[in-house]
Amino acid sequence: MDKFALRRDRFALFDAMDSPAVNICFTLELPDFRPWCREQGLAPFHVLLCAVLRSILAVENFRYRILDGEVIRIDRLRPSFTAINQHNDLNFAQFDWSDDLREFVARGVAAREEASSMTALHEKYRGMAPRAAKEQVFVTCIPWLDFTAIQHPIAKLAEPDIPSLAWGRFRDAGPGRLQLPFAVQAHHGFVDGFHIHQLAQAIETEIAGFMR
Repeated sequence: MDKFALRRDRFALFDAMDSPAVNICFTLELPDFRPWCREQGLAPFHVLLCAVLRSILAVENFRYRILDGEVIRIDRLRPSFTAINQHNDLNFAQFDWSDDLREFVARGVAAREEASSMTALHEKYRGMAPRAAKEQVFVTCIPWLDFTAIQHPIAKLAEPDIPSLAWGRFRDAGPGRLQLPFAVQAHHGFVDGFHIHQLAQAIETEIAGFMR
C-alpha cells in the first residue's frame, strides 16, 4: 500500500467521476506457444490464462480494490473465466489457484467442463464473502473474433475496481510469434496506460518462461 499512497490524489480524481474506468484494447504479441502446448498436452487458453493471472499479481497496480469505501491490496487471485454451454449461452467457470502450471491447467479444464455442462447460470460467485469476491479478475475469451474494441458490463458504474480482461482470435505474426486482440478494463485511479504496458510485458515474460 506504500505505492498506492503516492497516487492517492489520482485515485481521488478518477474515483469522483461517474465512470472511473480506463478501457484499452490493443494487439498483444507473444511467442507462439501453441506448438509447445501441443507437445506438452496443455490447452493454450488455460496456459495463457495462467500467464495473464500471474502477470496481474506481478503488477502492483492491478492488485488494488475498493472494499467498504477503503482501498485494499489483494494478495491472491481466484481464477475464473467465461465458458460456453451446450446451448451456446455463456456460463461462469471458477476454480482454486495452483502455482503449478499443469495443475492450474487441469483445474481450469475441469471448471470449464463443469460450467459448459450446466444449463442454469453457475452462480457460485454469489456465495463469496465480500473480501473474497475482490480476489477476482473477470476474464472472457472470444476466439472467433479479431475484435478492435470491447465494453465490459460493470455492476456499479462508479466501481470498476475488479479488472476485466478479454482476448480474441490468435493470428500468426511471423516465425515463432503470434498476435491476438487483448483488452483491459480497470479503475483509472489504480491503473494507467503504463501499467497496462507493464502487464503486456509480464505476460510475454511468463509465456517465454513456460517454454524454457
